[in-house]
Amino acid sequence: MSEKPPRKRAAPAAAGQPRRVRADAQRNLQTLLDAALAVFAVSGVDAPVREIAEKAGVGVGTLYRHFPQRSDLIVAVFRNGVDACADAAATLAAEYPPVEALSRWMQRYVDFIATKRGLAAALYSGNPAYDSLPAYFEERLRPALQSLLDTAVAAGEVRRDVEPFDLLKAVAQLCTSGPGNDPEHTSRMVALLIDGLRYGADHGK
Repeated sequence: MSEKPPRKRAAPAAAGQPRRVRADAQRNLQTLLDAALAVFAVSGVDAPVREIAEKAGVGVGTLYRHFPQRSDLIVAVFRNGVDACADAAATLAAEYPPVEALSRWMQRYVDFIATKRGLAAALYSGNPAYDSLPAYFEERLRPALQSLLDTAVAAGEVRRDVEPFDLLKAVAQLCTSGPGNDPEHTSRMVALLIDGLRYGADHGK
């Protein structure tokens, strides 16, 4: 019998570069994060791990392979929410006029703040595992909002003197100070806030 040619070895990943995650593995990971977020929203961050695994349709061992510590899971859920919100800015900017894209993104941000409440007990616990999250929040969301504001300003549709961090903070405060945290009331208040940004705009100048 002729000798079989040697099997080609996959080229190793470059130093410092993360390995690519297969599409199916990424979907499974996303399912776990979505399940954890849903369970945290109802039962809090101390919910049994088994409840999260069952909702995701995986075994407890699978969950622990991805997230050895509960804090690992909480951090991943938070970062996943931040990433989804930040990434939505470019999508909305491509689909809608400047002010509508800005308004829709702010409502998307409201939804993120609402889901973040389920993580509050952990995020404000003083655990050093969460120390990097405020900076991550700002690093991802501030540029996303800045890009939407810049486009709206360039179109002459909103005023120039709006700082993205101030707007993020104002909306977060609206989300936590409304009567009974009513989502519909918060959405109306945010819509009024966005409408107020039109005052003093260049209007095509």
